[in-house]
Amino acid sequence: MADVPNGEQGCGSPVELFKNIAAQAELVRALKAGNAAKNEIDSAVEMLLSLKMSYKAATGEDYKADYPPRDPAPGSDSGLDATEAGEDFVDPWTVQTSSAKGIDYDKLIVRFGSSKIDKELINRIERATGQRPHRFLRRGIFFSHRDMHQILDAYENKKPFYLYTGRGPSSEAMHVGHLIPFIFTKWLQDVFNVPLVIQMTDDEKYLWKDLTLDQAYGYAVENAKDIIACGFDIKKTFIFSDLDYMGMSPGFYKNVVKIQKHVTFNQVKGIFGFTDSDCIGKISFPAIQAAPSFSNSFPQIFRDRTDVQCLIPCAIDQDPYFRMTRDVAPRIGYPKPALLHSAFFPALQGARTKMSASDPSSSIFLTDTAKQIKTKVNKHAFSGGRDTTEEHRQFGGNCDVDVSFMYLTFFLEDDDRLEQIRKDYASGAMLTGELKKELIDVLQPLIAEHQARRKEATDEIVKEFMTPRKLSYDFE
Repeated sequence: MADVPNGEQGCGSPVELFKNIAAQAELVRALKAGNAAKNEIDSAVEMLLSLKMSYKAATGEDYKADYPPRDPAPGSDSGLDATEAGEDFVDPWTVQTSSAKGIDYDKLIVRFGSSKIDKELINRIERATGQRPHRFLRRGIFFSHRDMHQILDAYENKKPFYLYTGRGPSSEAMHVGHLIPFIFTKWLQDVFNVPLVIQMTDDEKYLWKDLTLDQAYGYAVENAKDIIACGFDIKKTFIFSDLDYMGMSPGFYKNVVKIQKHVTFNQVKGIFGFTDSDCIGKISFPAIQAAPSFSNSFPQIFRDRTDVQCLIPCAIDQDPYFRMTRDVAPRIGYPKPALLHSAFFPALQGARTKMSASDPSSSIFLTDTAKQIKTKVNKHAFSGGRDTTEEHRQFGGNCDVDVSFMYLTFFLEDDDRLEQIRKDYASGAMLTGELKKELIDVLQPLIAEHQARRKEATDEIVKEFMTPRKLSYDFE
């Protein structure tokens, strides 16, 4: 079944409506081909017609599968058209909003058709693992999911699952925002004691960026050192470069081809906004990002088993890839991957966009010195403070828009201390400079410790992590 967003089907931008129509049309075709019950087909057709009416109301034109509405090109900065109208813009390449508070994640859950991670689910994770939930769960940084209850059902019934996450290596230096999925994935691996595969999409970066193949692969190896420095267990973790692994794994490539056969050109244009001028490598790439979701892509770990479910922790801008994957999975005989979605890590200049490695002033890199961290925070971190000390003491600061406070919610472990800082800043008892110092005092040792661990990740250790091999699990 296609993962068409639930709720108010007529809401969303023309681009979202176009994508939803493409997914719903594919669902109708699948139901008819599978001889589904008449009432199920009729219901799906009714939904399709409703979406098409909403599309015409929004654009003034009839829906045509080959003609997506005018959309910011992937990788461009023209998503501002949407944000000027007060609408968040999120796709795998661009994240923008007109709100200083950042993306409205409740609206995004409705648009994407995922489920909110609520207190009940967090409590269930705590019961299942016997561990206190990670601060990213406690604070809503991982806020949305697909089928996490299924994963917990499997775990409680002693059935295996595995973790899959990834990194697009577009530069040699990663920034602190890139650590978020890996910090959380490490915690998941530890508390559930499950294997993990990490995809380095160096092929993607070669296709999208002005890089040579050697540069893209070199960045994959360097980024792998930062990932290893997060503390992953080499006995449970396989890191792979697409450029390297796909050529040596028939199981992986067979799954790529299966996925490619079941996704139409119209669908991929609708989901990702590709145009007729995009190279065919971009159009075929989503199947490569989808393939690690299926266990027999890794025969050295799972042998020929196709029934081991996958859990993918990722930022929610990657969800379009996995909506497509979940749509395809049952048609090729595999379980749908489950997902846990994280919020975006905001740029230093504010939460209207996410931190980007291509803008050094917006980012704190994992290679930055203590002095550079202090300078960047003091100079660039967007403040929720008042114009004068007197006003700030009287009226207090706004934690909802203050980047230093946002960063502390990601990295300060102590809940009580975080709440005290929030109260002090909101009341005016703490000034902006003092709040920034709190952040600097957290970031400097965190990054220094990461740099020390990274130095221990030698080329030999990277090679061991990236060698296809049996992990310390028995998937008979």
